[in-house]
Amino acid sequence: MTQTTLPPGEGRSVSLSASIRSRQIEGIFPVISEIKVRSDKEGDLLRGRDPAALAREMAGCPVAGISVVTEPTHFGGSMDLLTTVAAAVPLPVLHKDFITSKRQIDESAAAGAAAILLITAMLEIDQLARLIDYGRERGLETLVEAHDRKEMEKIRQLPFDLMGINNRDITIFEIDDSDVGRTEDLARFRTGDRLLISESAISSAKDAKRAGASGADAVLVGTAALKASSVQKFLYELTAVGWPP
Repeated sequence: MTQTTLPPGEGRSVSLSASIRSRQIEGIFPVISEIKVRSDKEGDLLRGRDPAALAREMAGCPVAGISVVTEPTHFGGSMDLLTTVAAAVPLPVLHKDFITSKRQIDESAAAGAAAILLITAMLEIDQLARLIDYGRERGLETLVEAHDRKEMEKIRQLPFDLMGINNRDITIFEIDDSDVGRTEDLARFRTGDRLLISESAISSAKDAKRAGASGADAVLVGTAALKASSVQKFLYELTAVGWPP
């Protein structure tokens, strides 16, 4: 599949939500693949690969979007990494970091992101509300992530775009060994018609199917895709779960 290199933001008029729904209509299980330099648990994940080339390889599969982790201390990321990936692929790009300020949202938009991650465990309710509103002003969707029932209740009334359930604990930098069972436990507590994303701990098509069967509309897969002997083969296996799963 031939890919074009685009300036940040250009060619991504389709939102992440719209891209996920489009994959569902096509009968494809929606997958958000991820570019992440390293992790405290797994060490070096890029293994010398060029991020732009890797993103284009991922985009050669029918994935719904690509996530980019920019947190530098634990995950080795940078805003340059986000800009590079967003310019390399014509897919919605999700910016993952510990976002706590409007300045970071401005940087997300400037780098070409289509959506940002907001982590419930790190933010007070009024902070979340302000950042969701400001993201919308900047044309960005918000994926608000929860890890337990209490956090889901905390954000129930907020007007964000996508709901995330992180199967691992981001407050300890995802070094725990949780699995997709957390999505199975929590998905029934979702409210409204916003899309639900099962994040982390997806290591196989079986895990994707479990997440989908429990109510997730898509999965976000980082480490497993990056560690796979063939990134494209792995991603095709996940998308081939089909929709409905």
